[in-house]
Amino acid sequence: MNNVYKITAVILAAGEGKRMYSKLPKVLHKICGVTMVEHVINCAKEIGCEEPVVVIGHGAEQVRETIKDVKFVMQEPQLGTGHAVMQAGEYIGDNDILVLYGDTPLVSADKISEMYQFHKAGNYGATVLTADLENPSGYGRIIRNHIGLIESIVEDKDADQEVKKVKEINSGMYFFKGTELKEALKKLTNNNAQGEYYLTDALQILKAEGHEIAAFKTNDPTEIMGVNNKLQLSEAAKIMQSRILKSHMLSGVTIIDANNTYVDKTVKIARDVTIYPGCILEGSTMIDEDCIIGPNTTIINSILNKNVTAKNSVILDNEIGESTTIGPFAYLRPGNVIGRNAKIGDFVEMKNSNFGDNSKASHLAYIGDADVGDNVNLGCGVVFVNYDGKKKYKSIVEDDCFVGCNVNLVAPITVKRGSYVAAGTTLTKDVPEDSLSIGRVRQENKEGWMKNK
Repeated sequence: MNNVYKITAVILAAGEGKRMYSKLPKVLHKICGVTMVEHVINCAKEIGCEEPVVVIGHGAEQVRETIKDVKFVMQEPQLGTGHAVMQAGEYIGDNDILVLYGDTPLVSADKISEMYQFHKAGNYGATVLTADLENPSGYGRIIRNHIGLIESIVEDKDADQEVKKVKEINSGMYFFKGTELKEALKKLTNNNAQGEYYLTDALQILKAEGHEIAAFKTNDPTEIMGVNNKLQLSEAAKIMQSRILKSHMLSGVTIIDANNTYVDKTVKIARDVTIYPGCILEGSTMIDEDCIIGPNTTIINSILNKNVTAKNSVILDNEIGESTTIGPFAYLRPGNVIGRNAKIGDFVEMKNSNFGDNSKASHLAYIGDADVGDNVNLGCGVVFVNYDGKKKYKSIVEDDCFVGCNVNLVAPITVKRGSYVAAGTTLTKDVPEDSLSIGRVRQENKEGWMKNK
């Protein structure tokens, strides 16, 4: 949003979340790779709130360690939504105030931006985000007056049969004029059965002082969906995943089967990428144009440059050059940088290695702690023996080398440029440039040996 106004977001994230049955604070549970509270924080930042205020309580230290670039205030004990906002009092001033919840991860910046424009255009004292629900049980009902403004919000437990027919409910998300909210908070009381301070009471205070209270209704009730247990977490993730895949497809990505593809919100995918069923893309993964991914490929925190093909493989914390092919059934552990036009074939495992342009390891090899140059061929069964039981060592295979089948390279070792290592060799010392290295027992045939047995 091109925001000419100043907005302070106050995000309520102090709840315990008992129904999650988890040691992890509720708001730190992830949906599509991002914690719930970070989804909400990102929403606030998108509309111009540079440093949201997050109200924390249960699991406060874990939240502080996980979330960055926000201001924290502590709510202890937790005495209601009004009490939570009171804790942010030092940040409530002339700015407009946006109140959001750390467990409503599906709220979108587009919707909040629309709500804010509505709030400013009407010069309302407060604006409430509302929605129509088929089953509004448990929610406060929005009662409007003859011109459509909010007359009152009736909690479900206080509603009579007529009010319970109302389907428009209070999401608990609001815009306030900051100066008016600050004064209203001073007048809140906890004279109720729960002994808590309710933010809805601030609306009634503002209304009594002559301020108009408006309702902005979203046509997508999922925007206001709260997450209180693992079932709702799963339902919210399904909705979020649908949004993510839709966005990628509308941007030019071909997803063969959206019902069997998982992509984190943090993943970046360029146009003309094709993703087959069974793929999982997570973390900071970036996939450039014309890549083909899948089927059944997992890619985490990796960069795939243009025209890479990866099939039935696992790729973790790697960078892969243009026009390289991976798999099927390759396992690329963290720390690999693979060049252009390379081939990492079936049942090849790599970790913490550099692998040059136009080089090949077509099948059944282990490449660990190695520097492999350009135009190198590694035959079937090649093993970089990098571990002596205590320490790991590095092997180097320079450009234009050919390493035959079933070769063991016992590190530390260097095979210099242009050399050829014969099949079945176990290398324990360096190979000079342009050499042929053979390190195996000469074959001996003992004729008639079996008959004598």
